[in-house]
Amino acid sequence: MMSVRMKFAVAVLAAWMPAAAAAPPVEVTIDAALRAEPISRLVFGGFMEPATTRVWAEMLYDRKFFYEINSKPQPAAPAGGFGRRGPLRRWVPVGPDEFVSMDAKNPYVGEWSPLIRVEPARPHGISQSGIALRAGRAYSGRVVLAGGGNVKVEISLVWGPKPNDRQTVKIEKLGSSFAKYPLKFTANADTADGRFEITGAGEGAFRIGAVSLMPADNISGFKAEMVRLLRELGIGIARWPGGNFVSAYDWRDGIGEHDKRPPRRELAWNGMEPNDMGIDDFMTFCRLLGAEPYIAVNTGLGDAHSAAEEVEYVNGPATSRMGQVRAANGHRAPYGVKIWGIGNEMYGPWQWGHMQITQYPEKHNLFVKAMRKVDPAIKVIASSATPEELSWTYIENRQLGTFPGRETVTDKVPFAFFSKYDWTGALLTHSADYIDYLGEHFYGYPNLAIDAEKQQFVEANDPLCDRVRRMSNKVQMKFEAWEEYLKKMPWLRGKNIKFAFDEWAARNRPVNPASAVPATINPMLTPLTNALVYHEFFRHSDMVALAVHTGGMGTLAIDSYGDPSGFRMEGLVMKVLHDHFAGALPVAVKGSSPQRAIKGTVWVDTPVRPSGSPTYPLDVFAALSADRKKMVISVVNPTESAQDCVFHLTGVQAAGPARLRQLIPPADAAAWTPPPGRSPFGFGPPAKMAETTLPEAPRRMSLPPASLSVYEFEVR
Repeated sequence: MMSVRMKFAVAVLAAWMPAAAAAPPVEVTIDAALRAEPISRLVFGGFMEPATTRVWAEMLYDRKFFYEINSKPQPAAPAGGFGRRGPLRRWVPVGPDEFVSMDAKNPYVGEWSPLIRVEPARPHGISQSGIALRAGRAYSGRVVLAGGGNVKVEISLVWGPKPNDRQTVKIEKLGSSFAKYPLKFTANADTADGRFEITGAGEGAFRIGAVSLMPADNISGFKAEMVRLLRELGIGIARWPGGNFVSAYDWRDGIGEHDKRPPRRELAWNGMEPNDMGIDDFMTFCRLLGAEPYIAVNTGLGDAHSAAEEVEYVNGPATSRMGQVRAANGHRAPYGVKIWGIGNEMYGPWQWGHMQITQYPEKHNLFVKAMRKVDPAIKVIASSATPEELSWTYIENRQLGTFPGRETVTDKVPFAFFSKYDWTGALLTHSADYIDYLGEHFYGYPNLAIDAEKQQFVEANDPLCDRVRRMSNKVQMKFEAWEEYLKKMPWLRGKNIKFAFDEWAARNRPVNPASAVPATINPMLTPLTNALVYHEFFRHSDMVALAVHTGGMGTLAIDSYGDPSGFRMEGLVMKVLHDHFAGALPVAVKGSSPQRAIKGTVWVDTPVRPSGSPTYPLDVFAALSADRKKMVISVVNPTESAQDCVFHLTGVQAAGPARLRQLIPPADAAAWTPPPGRSPFGFGPPAKMAETTLPEAPRRMSLPPASLSVYEFEVR
């Protein structure tokens, strides 16, 4: 029987051989003599929000007891917006509620700590369920306790209903002051509904200051397998701690001893932040991944003095005031972080501390002056937004309910350049000396287009080849906006200001917020959308300093126990493009079939000139490897039919066989359904990329429907 790998190789070879086609092949000329600046590895970024994200290995929610503990029903989650955060699990009393109270007089950390009254005949305490456990896996942790009287405490990890389906650590005697007690467990069965219990019996009462449970194989508090896969993915830069979150975040809450860091109400997403992952932990994470750290400072509710102290804590010598604090926390050497974000989306009324553009540039300048005074070598990213971003988010907020209560304005979209809706224009006008990079964000709905007459989203009802271009068209719009700024401010040419696309992602929503999430027309919609966005970043390598995919850290496939099990298709797109194009030299791609315009409104969701290479319907990008010894060609076929193309290579000569890596729709995609409560858009099981070797560099190829193909071969 022929193997799957052999079948794939035979299919590729058959496609490689000249064959009759229903339509003329797309002619593609690659001119290796015309080269651009190298592609920065920092375009392959990942985004983290809030401060403590799912890369952190903590298994217990609210481990420092921000919420009151009782058995009352939880309030319903707020409707509207992107309120995706909130309590996933909770602590509940073991026994009657009246035996559990919250002690605000002598809390260990935060505003209060649980106080448990006990009695000899019946255990009382607290428990948390819904914990995923794996048979044979070791778990470690600690509990901080204090007690009085004759109290004996038991801490149990439970994996089933039977009396023996648990492991218990017993603490026979407590002191009056808080003390830490180590915990070790090994689960004997798989379960998605494990339970963690802290109970006591005897006479008197005991207090619980904090508790922690992690897989024993965690690496400095991070999930070991997730660290391995994210490093393999090629995350070049990690952005932290947000995002909307940063505008109400005090970085000082996240330093020092983990158990003494106070939990805080998380304002951006209506949840709770435990502050377990602070600056020092983030720097450890970046070191584990080999990623460049990017720290955003709070220009919402924050102030310039706090931002300057943050820079000093991170980059100052150990002899400086904040450097001494860092050294006392176990990190004597400065971290030397170069990239700093000055706020997040301060143009949006959804942002904590939002202010008018007539005032914000001065605040931006104050922050940068204070931060550069501490470290003149830092590079700063402005919280900018071109008029198309303000136009698009206005429609989104109003129609899709992403910011309930958004005010109505009489101006129609697209909003004008250099109007009150042009944050990038205002910042360039008043703050150009305090900007290294423009921090532009862009999101999009591939299934929706904005109707200029209706001033709202409508169902696009267009083919896959058009839908996948909605996001890459937004990249093109940013560069067309730059052209507009240069017309008005030609002196910008001497400033060396570049773009930092530090948030971007495709989304999926219905036109009516009350309707169900629409079905994905093709499982390759998001992977190909992302591939085309990367192609646009590559084409503008001279102007794109960095880019951070909002879902970059979330492109791993996660199993029902919360463990990473491989890469989703979006992850494979990022990985294959990183592996082949990070540091590569873009070369010219020419053709005679320009990309066509798609549905939408110019300067809101479509550019003046469509994005992509002149090779419609294909999109082709090519580059020489950093050592100039290999040619790499990435081809996206966004149509739902096979497409032939012919390559003409000039400036170099192909030598030897070619390696092909190809991502196509999975055979079982139609049968797969997402877990309950999860949108199918951009989510899926672990995927694989097919690989084969061709006898020589391709001249004519037949590209499978809805596919990404990456060819690599030596040149001379």
